[in-house]
Amino acid sequence: MAQESPKHPAAEIPVTSNGEVDDTHEHGYHRDLKRSLPSGLGLSETQMTSHGFDSATEGVVEAGAHGGGQRTQTKSGPVILADEIKNPAMEKLELVRKWSLNTYKCTRQIISEKLGRGSRTVDLELEAQIDILRDNKKKYENILKLAQTLSTQLFQMVHTQRQLGDAFADLSLKSLELHEEFGYNADTQKLLAKNGETLLGAINFFIASVNTLVNKTIEDTLMTVKQYENARIEYDAYRTDLEELNLGPRDANTLPKIEQSQQLFQAHKEKYDKMRNDVSIKLKFLEENKVKVLHNQLVLFHNAIAAYFAGNQKQLEQTLKQFHIKLKTPGGDAPSWLEEQ
Repeated sequence: MAQESPKHPAAEIPVTSNGEVDDTHEHGYHRDLKRSLPSGLGLSETQMTSHGFDSATEGVVEAGAHGGGQRTQTKSGPVILADEIKNPAMEKLELVRKWSLNTYKCTRQIISEKLGRGSRTVDLELEAQIDILRDNKKKYENILKLAQTLSTQLFQMVHTQRQLGDAFADLSLKSLELHEEFGYNADTQKLLAKNGETLLGAINFFIASVNTLVNKTIEDTLMTVKQYENARIEYDAYRTDLEELNLGPRDANTLPKIEQSQQLFQAHKEKYDKMRNDVSIKLKFLEENKVKVLHNQLVLFHNAIAAYFAGNQKQLEQTLKQFHIKLKTPGGDAPSWLEEQ
């Protein structure tokens, strides 16, 4: 017993290191393994102590740096990693949940209104203006369609007159006894074709301007109206939801829901008020622009048609100059910009 007392720590190695004799490889292996593992997945403090004083000291310092003990390390490590991985997924799931809830509420509100069970917010003055705008758009589209038909037919007539004038001119050269008669008719048809091309330029300019007004300016306003109507449905859906909660009992479970519903209702009310104001402003500016544009285009259309059928070539050409219309070659593209005069 007296001989066993002065044992060196290395003497414990064969007993506590799973049968390994060489302390150098075992000590280096565990040290490298400890450094390569994350803080929460390292070797236990007991395992580090079993391999000598150096390893024990290193293990205690490592554990102390993380706030005391292996249990804390193992618990905190995976939580941090899981948060980093799951955060984007959780955000996407939350967005999907909110979108699904909003869609459900709006669908329920629409069905309820169609069945006559739900109430809807109505701005009578604004709704009347929107209805007039939609009705006018249909009428302008009809005018546009008829004007395009007139342009196509006039183009065919001008093309026929031009060919007829060429035929008369050819016969005027080959028929000496009818030279003058064929010549008169050739000149008349060529003049009609020239005036027809001038009128065609005016009509195409009228079509391009009305097309821009109908399919761009008015359509843009109707897109804002659509956004306003969607905001109105959302506002009524959350208003109905809040009213149902207020009719129910008030306790510790329902009060947080009522408060949250009140906040959502207020947010959608502000959005609805903003969209209603935007629609009112756009309708006002559209009306002013529409009157100005159509006034000029209707004057152009009337003067050009009247001068053409009166045979007043000078007046017809003057009308085109008044509205800064430049004739294009047959088949060329008509102007597509909205006149602002």
